[in-house]
Amino acid sequence: MKVLGIGNAIVDVICKVEDKFIVQNNLTKSTMKLVDEAEFKKILSTLKIEETVSGGSVANSIVGLSQLGNQVGFIGKVSDDNLGNKYEEGLKKENVQFFYSKKKETIPTGTCLILITPDSERTMITFLGTAGKIKENDIDINAIKKSEMLFLEGYLWDEGEPKKAFEKAINNSNRVAMSLSDLFCVERHKPHFLELVKNKLDITFANEQEIMSLINVKNFDDVINFAKEINRLIVVTRGNKGAVAISKKEIVECSARKNLQIKDLTGAGDLFAGGFLHGFINHKSIKESLETGTEMSSKVIQIIGARLNR
Repeated sequence: MKVLGIGNAIVDVICKVEDKFIVQNNLTKSTMKLVDEAEFKKILSTLKIEETVSGGSVANSIVGLSQLGNQVGFIGKVSDDNLGNKYEEGLKKENVQFFYSKKKETIPTGTCLILITPDSERTMITFLGTAGKIKENDIDINAIKKSEMLFLEGYLWDEGEPKKAFEKAINNSNRVAMSLSDLFCVERHKPHFLELVKNKLDITFANEQEIMSLINVKNFDDVINFAKEINRLIVVTRGNKGAVAISKKEIVECSARKNLQIKDLTGAGDLFAGGFLHGFINHKSIKESLETGTEMSSKVIQIIGARLNR
């Protein structure tokens, strides 16, 4: 198997809203907020659902990798309920092997409400459900050992059981990549993420905001110096400035695509990571890997949702 992803198994519920909805609900545009089940249901009750998809950041990347012809798998915790069944079916339909045996959990399958404003930005409200309760026992060691690359998401990292599951996965992997996921995650777990980036990860994916927050700098040149110092591959998306990969002493850039009909930025980073990993594990150059990532992300932002049609 080329890549095995471990992440939050979350069903995405996509809705269109006006900017005032974001303000009225005390949300910060373009970020993710964690809520309990009651608050989630309350907010959702006032909205019209556009689409429901098996989501989660790493799962989106893994589906992208599958669509590019790679043999891939995913581990994520769902309950044996309606949404959990839909989640598993959604992955199987995309030729992703699901390495998790679901059981009836006391907490339901996780859900993420993706609010798309008229400027195509997405603001997320997540009820993690059972996804955030992943334990060491949920990790399939054989699947990890048989995969060339393990891909993790910062969203999943949390003190206690998820942290143990994360560490078990990393310690048994051949190579490991991780996405920092969100500024909120970086701020919450800064010392731990810094330790992972410096010492454990072969590849780190981040946007400009996340990586600058992680190392407490205001200037992007400092990010380049940091990556050179730790001698690890760091891949940074920079919005309309494109993307850059810093590997050893090499800095490789790729410009953003122009004149796109942007509809929804959901999944842009996920599909970028999937495209980059496709290039990387198939022995393409860093430049080609960046270009594949850029192509995948530019396709997904021109449709609603985080999944490309085959």
